[in-house]
Amino acid sequence: MTEAKSVVTACALIIGNEVLSGRTKDANLNWMATRLTDMGIRLMEARVVPDIEDVIVAALNEVRAKYDYVFTTGGIGPTHDDITSACIAKAFGVKVERNAEAVALLASYIPADRLNEARLKMADIPAGGELIHNPVSKAPGFRVGNVYVMAGIPSIMRAMFDGFAPLLTGGAKVLSKSVASFLPEGSVAEGLSEIQDRYPGADIGSYPFNRDGKFGCTLVTRTSDENDLAAAAGEIWELIISLGGEPIDEDLVSIEAGEKDGYATGDDK
Repeated sequence: MTEAKSVVTACALIIGNEVLSGRTKDANLNWMATRLTDMGIRLMEARVVPDIEDVIVAALNEVRAKYDYVFTTGGIGPTHDDITSACIAKAFGVKVERNAEAVALLASYIPADRLNEARLKMADIPAGGELIHNPVSKAPGFRVGNVYVMAGIPSIMRAMFDGFAPLLTGGAKVLSKSVASFLPEGSVAEGLSEIQDRYPGADIGSYPFNRDGKFGCTLVTRTSDENDLAAAAGEIWELIISLGGEPIDEDLVSIEAGEKDGYATGDDK
């Protein structure tokens, strides 16, 4: 019996000129990252790429070889700039085929007099691809190998993801502990670096904030090892005290939306 991997990795590939131009604000990445973390899948990288075939194919071939899972969003609609299906096929060296099951799904939702060639394009799937069902508008996504191809519209993407999520295999879940203080990052930097060196298996980050005009930083430890998590967070707690600060257990404090993610600039460093 093969042991489950302790670390399972993923990449999100967001496809579309509209995201890069600023016309469309991506609303999928944070949701996906949260879901994957909860499942024990570590989102290691996210890329936004334009609707350019060579760029999409090159990026896809790189990340599908590098990570356990690749999740793409965007580019599977009926218009000329929806080229994701063709790019996935080219990356895997297969042809695009009109999938009979996908055609039937579209026909069950779109009236016959409106099911034109453009809409039927949404049934064009790389050969060998498995459909990802879309309970919202029926136009399916698909999976080829370790690549899961989804729509860019958030409600549809989330419905698609939830449909296949039970089939994904996660690894050890990443745990986190957050300790904040009103000390500036520059004060804690040296000690924090030393703690990171003692716990190489943990990811320790510093996130500055400005709350009610007061600068400070939240020090976050992330690891799947409960003992390392407790030990590293404990050392961070003691570091803050040794520097004359007052540690705050962020996991016990409710912070208004936006404050925790507010990055400070200037002399607070």
